[in-house]
Amino acid sequence: MMSSTIVQDIIHQHGGDKALLLQVLLAVQDADPQKYLSEESVNEIARILEIPRSRVYSTASFYSEISLQPRGIYLIRVCTNAPCENAGKALVLQAIEKELGIGAGQTTSDGIFTVECVNCLGACYMSPAIKVNDVIYGDLTPEKAVKIIAELRKEYQDGQNTSGSCI
Repeated sequence: MMSSTIVQDIIHQHGGDKALLLQVLLAVQDADPQKYLSEESVNEIARILEIPRSRVYSTASFYSEISLQPRGIYLIRVCTNAPCENAGKALVLQAIEKELGIGAGQTTSDGIFTVECVNCLGACYMSPAIKVNDVIYGDLTPEKAVKIIAELRKEYQDGQNTSGSCI
């Protein structure tokens, strides 16, 4: 759970301006290890900005970029816009879902991966495309998508095995 001090710091970085609510929500979400807005964060934002919780929730729920549910360490966004659809998005998504054992809108039980479908990544020139956290991968095939997941798993495991102790 994110501390209220972090939420306060983010709001102060944005000048405490109610008009910057969306930017505050995105920044708080980005600062959370589970990449979402917790109930506590929503309450703290509403309290500090002196706005109704309903306004915070309605703004957060309007934007697909914002989640009110915990998400995985790797957030895989699959573009569903026409260029990606026409270039084979369905097969790429199917391969990702099969490899991870989850469907779109779900998170793996280990909390490592979340898959979401989005309307556009702005990467039509390299359809079909996915975005993993802040990195866009394009010109995908089902095999390339599975390889990306394998690389991310290895990256995660390598990061977990860096205790610094010698055997």
